[in-house]
Amino acid sequence: MKNTNRNFYINPYLGGVFIGLLIVVAYYFSGEGLGSSGGFRDMAIGAIDTVAPNYAENNAFVSPHVGDGKSPTHTWLVYELLGVIFGAILSAAIFGRLKFTIGKAPHITNKKRLIYALIGGLIWGVGASLGRGCTSGLVMSGIAVNSLSGYIGLVGIFGFGFIFAYIFKGIWIKKIK
Repeated sequence: MKNTNRNFYINPYLGGVFIGLLIVVAYYFSGEGLGSSGGFRDMAIGAIDTVAPNYAENNAFVSPHVGDGKSPTHTWLVYELLGVIFGAILSAAIFGRLKFTIGKAPHITNKKRLIYALIGGLIWGVGASLGRGCTSGLVMSGIAVNSLSGYIGLVGIFGFGFIFAYIFKGIWIKKIK
């Protein structure tokens, strides 16, 4: 089934309502909010436990998540992350956008773009670990429970996002003279 309508549009306000309802459901059933870094953490810990179980049991960061017959990969956040990945693939397939492309500025090579993406992903992962969560979880789940840190995170994320976008837009868009 291939939909060729490329002008498909979902109202962002309706999307926001659905995300808000999903957060309520997530808190009710799992006791946790939404976010992605916890799922990545749990998958990494599961891989460590599979490859080096003795190391996992003796590591201060990993050991609370393993042992006693529990698997770190059987958590709400892992299933949420897998749902996002497979949902994105399904959506792209339904609307005829399932193809491999590299989004980049015209003056940057594919290799350089992929290297920058890898570096950015590693920085994101380290930052999310140090901050004990990702930005989406901080803002969405923090505001859902009326946490001051959620509101501060919202202002910081969007404020610095606008500043950095203004400063670095020349890297992405070459000005035509």
